[in-house]
Amino acid sequence: MQSAVMKRGDNPPRFYKAVITATYKENFAYRNQMAVSIFVQPIYFLVHYFIWQAIFQTRDQVSGFTFDQMLLYFAVSSIVEFLNWDSSGHMLQRLIQTGQFITFQLRPVSHLYFSFCQKIGHRILAFLIEILPVMCFYILFGIRFVPAKPFWAVITLFLSFILSFLIRYTIGIFAFWFVKTDGVSRAVLLFTNICSGAFLPLNLFPAGFQKFLFYLPFQFVSYVPVRVFIGHYELAGMTMSIPRIVFLQAAMVGAMFLVNRALWYLGIKRFTGVGA
Repeated sequence: MQSAVMKRGDNPPRFYKAVITATYKENFAYRNQMAVSIFVQPIYFLVHYFIWQAIFQTRDQVSGFTFDQMLLYFAVSSIVEFLNWDSSGHMLQRLIQTGQFITFQLRPVSHLYFSFCQKIGHRILAFLIEILPVMCFYILFGIRFVPAKPFWAVITLFLSFILSFLIRYTIGIFAFWFVKTDGVSRAVLLFTNICSGAFLPLNLFPAGFQKFLFYLPFQFVSYVPVRVFIGHYELAGMTMSIPRIVFLQAAMVGAMFLVNRALWYLGIKRFTGVGA
């Protein structure tokens, strides 16, 4: 990433574009690691396909989902997960742990935005190598990736992209206190996957647990984008219009950003550059 080092007087937009480009090129050299998903994700989808096929043999609907809608839910959910994946928290932890983070303290650039641009570059490559082939596989099962409300689908995917980054980056900030956050990261990410609807639609959980999930930020990472894509939102017995739930998603992104910056302000005071 040497080519993306910002010098005083550089234009920030040009610098961030350079970070995106450099990240794309760097990861393109290791594109075979991404290509593994082309084989893993179809197997994961087939498991869901046969499980739900057996379930729907005895009923027409499950929590308002038909068989085709359930397949669409898992297909779109997996695409959202592909788009949202990043290792910003792990990268930040490593920089803090080794003391190399001090180099970013000396640069006239925010590490938050630097990491976000890295995610963009990485996910652009992932779209070409992982997402498009997997979508083609889903199409073989009759799944059509046509959102009910295209405008709101684009907005909610963009907000989900930002929110997932903020959650992972915030986990990395805890390295200012714990130095190593691998255990915390794995626990939080597992909790996030469960509470975001990546494993199961949230309206399949018990009613009491659904009310708990409604007030957490995690539903806005996966469940909300998928429901917006389908064109109908429901959770904990509550239904909302698509514009309203997307507005709440935007508010949650703003709240998560404030939490992130508050923890950053407290954590940066503890950084001593040990190991640099």
